Amino acid sequence: MKNINKLIKEDKEIAFWIQKEAKRQKEGLEMIPSENYVSETVLEAMGSILTNKYSEGYPKKRYYGGNEFIDEIELIAQERAKNLFNVEHVNVQPYSGSPANLAVYLATCQPGDTVMGLDLTHGGHLTHGWKVSATGIFYHSVLYHVSQDNGKINFDELEKLVSQNKPKLIWVGATAYVYEFPFKELAAIADNVGAYLAADIAHVAGLVVAGAHISPAKFAHIITTTIHKTLRGPRGAMIMVTKKGIEKDPQLGDKIDKAIFPGLQGGPHDHTTAAIAVALKEAAKPSFKKYGKQIVKNAKALAKELIKYNFKLVGNGTQNHMILVDLTPFFGPGGGYFAQYALDEAGITLNKNTIPGEPSSPFYPSGVRLGTPALTTRGLKEKDMAKIAKWIFEVLNSVKNYHLPDKKEERKKYMDDFKKEVHKNVKLKKIRQEIKKFTSKFPIFAW
Repeated sequence: MKNINKLIKEDKEIAFWIQKEAKRQKEGLEMIPSENYVSETVLEAMGSILTNKYSEGYPKKRYYGGNEFIDEIELIAQERAKNLFNVEHVNVQPYSGSPANLAVYLATCQPGDTVMGLDLTHGGHLTHGWKVSATGIFYHSVLYHVSQDNGKINFDELEKLVSQNKPKLIWVGATAYVYEFPFKELAAIADNVGAYLAADIAHVAGLVVAGAHISPAKFAHIITTTIHKTLRGPRGAMIMVTKKGIEKDPQLGDKIDKAIFPGLQGGPHDHTTAAIAVALKEAAKPSFKKYGKQIVKNAKALAKELIKYNFKLVGNGTQNHMILVDLTPFFGPGGGYFAQYALDEAGITLNKNTIPGEPSSPFYPSGVRLGTPALTTRGLKEKDMAKIAKWIFEVLNSVKNYHLPDKKEERKKYMDDFKKEVHKNVKLKKIRQEIKKFTSKFPIFAW
């Protein structure tokens, strides 16, 4: 962990909790697919004096003085992204993935226009038109789905919906999809109705760079991504316009830039821009290609091991960094909540998640989502996945008698009682110590 001696002296309260979190990350297995460990170099950029500067506008076109050096950093970040993803235009200023996606709507649509994305409960993202998101409130959102039997995008339904609704914008991308994204197939459908195709590759950007996942650069008009998942960078985002996007609309790059500023944001976070540039340089190294491919190897190995314990996996495996487990055989509907809490107690961090055809609710979903990017960063290989699968099985097997009450008014007390029992569970305490010993062999910054 980066030295925080000064912080310990000046603010012991905050330093205490930072140290606790550092200990949690160090001693546990981080398996949330959207989380990773940045390098010490990225941390240095994030903690630099660049955070002092205000840089509203774009390089060479700022509204504040003193930006001559900031301009160079942002231009370097843009060029590195262009080269890495083979795109024509890049904006590195989005504060996060959600505002980046909202900017795409602002650049390509008018309020009330029809847009399409994958249903949130079927693995899609909040900003792809879900009803409680601004993207589902200010635009006419029509959602497509995956097939319940295999978790793949239902193209029969998708093609009908596109033909009937003639959307202005179609999203391809997801937060819980275990297959390679079908960019080519979605591009053909979008082209048939003259729609913009936006590829949200937040989860697989690092895999794309590594050649472990197909690139959307030839198929989509716009690409968005966060930096902190498989790309292993800071919490920020990018919007990229492809050659195909420029051919469709020569002004698309300018529209994207105006959507970010002044449309949605003020001054960019210059320290994050620098950290993005650092992460992109790291991703251009040959070692990163090996890393990205190892993520997928580990995920496939873990899926295979979980199946040995009779876990029910959506898609019966994975083609990327992520596994989606249907826990209804263990707990019935709503079991994701029990699993996440119990595994957390044992030192395994993942997240509860809806499954296709979810029989419960998003707060008490019936599945869990887990992945291998952070484990791979620490140096774990295929052989280590067998141990992890065994631990997951042992944890869930020790709490499998819990089931979500049908009556909502009974759930709070039931969950409180469940948590008390989990805290006392001797089996989980034993596994936590085993995991602590295991992770001591894999330093966070070893790479």
